[in-house]
Formats: sequence, structure tokens, C-alpha cells
Amino acid sequence: MAHSAPVGITMGDAAGIGPEIIVKACAQGLRAPAVVYGDAGTLRRAAELLGARVEVAEIASVRQARGTAGRIEVVACAPALPVDLPAGKVNAAAGAAAYGYLCAAIDDARSDALRAIVTAPLNKHSMHLAGIDQPGHTEILAEKSGTADYAMMLANDELRVLLVTIHVALSEVPARITQAAEVRAIRLADRACRQMGIVRPRIAVAGLNPHAGEDGKFGREDLDVIAPAIEQARAEGLDVSGPWPGDTIFMRARRGEFDIVVAQYHDQGLIPVKYLGVDHGVNVTVGLPFVRTSVDHGTAFDIAWKGVADHASLVAAFDLALAMTPQG
Repeated sequence: MAHSAPVGITMGDAAGIGPEIIVKACAQGLRAPAVVYGDAGTLRRAAELLGARVEVAEIASVRQARGTAGRIEVVACAPALPVDLPAGKVNAAAGAAAYGYLCAAIDDARSDALRAIVTAPLNKHSMHLAGIDQPGHTEILAEKSGTADYAMMLANDELRVLLVTIHVALSEVPARITQAAEVRAIRLADRACRQMGIVRPRIAVAGLNPHAGEDGKFGREDLDVIAPAIEQARAEGLDVSGPWPGDTIFMRARRGEFDIVVAQYHDQGLIPVKYLGVDHGVNVTVGLPFVRTSVDHGTAFDIAWKGVADHASLVAAFDLALAMTPQG
């Protein structure tokens, strides 16, 4: 990766808070050059709403980026959105555009034209109305980059959590808990921590069942599947332990006993992180051929285009992308 390249920021759903938080972050000043994959007209309207003193300039490609302070450079990569796009409402045009922004950024990241990708939130319902059948950012990134082994990680100043399963029904989770899936997640957790500068990551694996199955009394997945996977990862030289009861392992990690927790399903891992606050939380897709970080919140239609959205999570995501792609 050419780390002298700019960071690509995708605008996400124009009806949500993405445009506002991007303008706020850029007006505040970012720590490295960036380009936005989005709609220039929408960002100009967001800047006007916020009274932000920034210039919004449309460019044909990332190669034309100048990185001038006080200037938001927007890569033209999708049809212009209507001026009267309803704020805070599901809209197929906004969903299709958000998907287009992301795909364009992925293409540029794969060609080393971007240092990393930072994403503002998109709306899944809006994408579905546009005929795009994807459950979220993570799956789109994996598909478009040809990545088979990937995982979602959530991080803040107190916790790092990586998921074995992501956007699936809870009833489907036990069948997806295989030894191969567990080992893959443990390896990705180790890789993510090393990218963050942790030389010897200490990995804790949460159990699937209450009390981590209690020796098979509450289900055998922890005993028959997760424990052997941990032993396999240890044999590979990774510092991993568990399975630990899910109701206490996050507290132990927060106290500094572990560097990252491998959680078995979406809510098991995300509730502890988000309970600590989404303002500084960051979503990371691990395993891609480039670094991708994101805000730890959704489109927030209820407060969109009111000028009150907090851009702290976007700044945290941008800063983590820089930390994971050090220069020199």
C-alpha cells in the first residue's frame, strides 16, 4: 500500500448523518490528506447547513487530489443526487449512490490509490430498495475485494472485539460455529492487533453458551468445537485462551487482562463495546487487502440534517486507519 496516498472517506447514505459528520471532521481538520467518495452538491448543502468554512470541489479521480487545507475534494463516482432528497427517510436513489461510493473506493484502494478507506454509515433498507441485496458494509467489502477470510472488529479505548459470525439470525449461529471458523477468527484477531502495533496479542475467546457450556451441561459447542480450535491456534504459536464465560470476559479484557476478545455472534460482542459509548467506537473489517475502518453507528435518520450529529466516531475511525497504515 502506498501510504503517501490519501485516505478515502465514503459519504454513505445522503439522507443520513454521513454528509454532516464528514463536513464537521474536515472543517475541524484531519491528520492526513483525504478525499471523499460522495455527492458534491450534498456536501455543499451540509456545509451551508453547518456554516462550515470549507470549499467543496469535485474531481474526476483520486489521482487529481491536491490535499489542500480547507478544501473537501469529492471524487465523482455516481450520478448526482436530487437537491430535494428527503432528509432522514429511506430512499432508493440514496441507497444506490451509497453503494456506488463504496465500490469506487474499493477499486481505488485495490489499485493502491488510497491509503485506507473510512466509511460513513449506509442504510441497508435504502440499498435493498435499489435492488442491492447485501446485509452491510462488511460483506460488500469482502465480495468486491475477493476476500474469503474476513471478520468484523469493534474497538474503542477500552475494548477490542472480533466476531466469529456477523449478520446472521441467532438461530443460525450454532451451525456456523465450526473449528475452522474459530481458528480463522483467532488468526484474524492476532493479525488485527499486530496491525495496531501490539507485538504479542493476548486473545481471549468467549464461549457460545452460558458459563461457556459448563463442561457440556449447557450445550457442547464450547467443549467439542471451540476448545479444540483454541488448542490448534496455540499450537500455531498464538497466545489465546478460553472459552471463557461471555458474561465476564469483556470485563476482564476492559481491565487489561487481554488485548482482544473473540465473540461468537453479533450482539454478544457489540453490546459491550457500544454500551461504553458509540462516540469513539470504530468498526474495522479485518482480513481485507487494505485497511477499512468505520463509524460505530448508523445513519441516525431521526437527527439527520439538523446539524447536531457528533463526528467523534468518524475522527476516531480516521485516526485508527492512520495508525494501522504507518508511513515509513
